[in-house]
Amino acid sequence: MSTIKTKSKEVNEKLVEAKEKKIEIDQKRELFRPVAARGSVLYFCVVEMTLVNWMYNTSLYQFLGLFDYAIDFSPKAQLVKDRVHNIIQWLTRRVYRYINRGLFECDKVTFKLMMATKILIKDGKLTSADVGIFLKSGSGIDDRTRPFNWMDQKVWLNLKALSKHRFNNEHNVFFKELPDRISRNEPAWKQWMLESNEPEAAPIPDYEEKINTDPNIGPFIHLCIVRAAREDRTVLASRQFIKEVLGEEFVSPVTDQLQEIYDESQPNVPVLYLLSAGADPTNSIDEFGKKKKMVANKVSMGEE
Repeated sequence: MSTIKTKSKEVNEKLVEAKEKKIEIDQKRELFRPVAARGSVLYFCVVEMTLVNWMYNTSLYQFLGLFDYAIDFSPKAQLVKDRVHNIIQWLTRRVYRYINRGLFECDKVTFKLMMATKILIKDGKLTSADVGIFLKSGSGIDDRTRPFNWMDQKVWLNLKALSKHRFNNEHNVFFKELPDRISRNEPAWKQWMLESNEPEAAPIPDYEEKINTDPNIGPFIHLCIVRAAREDRTVLASRQFIKEVLGEEFVSPVTDQLQEIYDESQPNVPVLYLLSAGADPTNSIDEFGKKKKMVANKVSMGEE
């Protein structure tokens, strides 16, 4: 009987200990939830690129490999918050470099812009409606008036749409006084919109200081006003926005080395090159093979 009581006591103690351990594990696991959140955002960016071109299909298995890589090779840290930050940075960079390698040049800015906006939405700094005003601008407004003869009708509709939009669901409309400010300061606005060669880099009349006071959403507001007034400079403005949100390396020229591609390759996962006119990686592959003391066998796909 005493043995049973002793065993019962031991079991109860272990159950209590297991319960405490479970609570501790759950608490520590929650600290890493931002990593999972960033992974989710990046995965859906990758998936949605198939809407741009069906060739950009990427499997979940591929993405999980990138996710595991970020966890395994990101710098370690004593503090959990630093460790989480390191994983997020490495994961974002790894996904960008991996997907960027397989995109046509004309679609690379689109992918990075998707990453930047979705990250800001996840962080609560933007809403889907904010992205909508950037994409659609004034296309949904029916207004035949044009108070400024020097301004295109389309531009006026874009600016009018901005003057009604509440960024991040704020109570105050950021550009509420935009039409009045253009009227009161018409020469400055005309110069910025019509005569400036680089409006995306020039100060926004009447709004530059106000935009710069909000580091969270300011870069996106700047992008929206450039897109509305000077649509031809939207891509360049998007690069500046991407740089502000993601960092310099996301807009710098990227050259993927054969060594990097080789390190990522596997015996059962082929590496495919989509060649543009005049491009031929054969010599580079041969030289790399010599460094690795391997022979690169060539087979023409046209051979029987």
